[in-house]
Amino acid sequence: MNSAYLFVHFREKETPDGEQVYFGLSRDGFNWEQVNGGEPVLRSNKGEKGVRDHTIVRTASGTFYILSTDLSLANSFNTRYEGKWANIARSGSKHLVLWESEDLVNWSEERLVGLGDEDFGCLWAPEVFHDAGRDEYVIHFSAAHASNHFGDKAIFYTRTRDFISFDKPQLLCRKDGSGIIDSALYEEGGRYYRFLKSEADPAGILLQHGETLTGAYTENMRFAAEMAKLTPGAYEGPTAFKLPDGKWCLMLDYYGVRGEGQGYVPFVADTLRGGRFVRSDGQFSFPYRFKHGTVLAITADEYERIRRHFS
Repeated sequence: MNSAYLFVHFREKETPDGEQVYFGLSRDGFNWEQVNGGEPVLRSNKGEKGVRDHTIVRTASGTFYILSTDLSLANSFNTRYEGKWANIARSGSKHLVLWESEDLVNWSEERLVGLGDEDFGCLWAPEVFHDAGRDEYVIHFSAAHASNHFGDKAIFYTRTRDFISFDKPQLLCRKDGSGIIDSALYEEGGRYYRFLKSEADPAGILLQHGETLTGAYTENMRFAAEMAKLTPGAYEGPTAFKLPDGKWCLMLDYYGVRGEGQGYVPFVADTLRGGRFVRSDGQFSFPYRFKHGTVLAITADEYERIRRHFS
């Protein structure tokens, strides 16, 4: 029985230790505590030797996987990429970084997963959705692509059963007139829901719903009305999870200031279908501002195991 939560995230720092894997724990999904004294629990020693935008998944077999963007701004932004995000988008890593574990405390050596070929730019912000009907895991990520001359980013996806062999990536969705990044997929009541960050027109977070996982989606206008109340272009990295009372918590990563003022803020809604996510800062507490990651429901035993191991 799931009775606690694990938040896998990175930290907003200008030194390489910020772009590593950090854990946060919570008993109730509202009040969060740091793990390992607020230091990384995993460090990347391959690729760019820095990782961001983490996702974690528990597979049907009980194995856990963490997937991350292979990118270190601290190591590379002003050198390899000449201080330009456009250079990262075009010539950044075509790999994701992967760790696996059977118990959430003992993790494998990291592995670089090469999903991109010469038609892809940097692979950003992976997320994983379990397609139960096919017993496959859908890994979706954003990238620039040769199909539109490496212009506006789109969302692509691949399928895997074992996190060793992966299908050739395909286009999941594209938006006219704007790039889209930071996709997050969920299922509720037999319908699929997709959060996206739109880079323009409007610049902000979108919620869409569809009847099939990889088919057409329609925008939720009630959600759009709530998001219109926020500062445009200041939030990204949507990730959602169910609270103990069955409501949904949507975390949005605020990047509207420089430095450690950045990080997640919470919004709560009764249902994804309803789409009315209300900002709820006063109900939540964090030891520091978590950056782009995901939340996994865990058991009480797993919660205690993580606390003991990293104490």
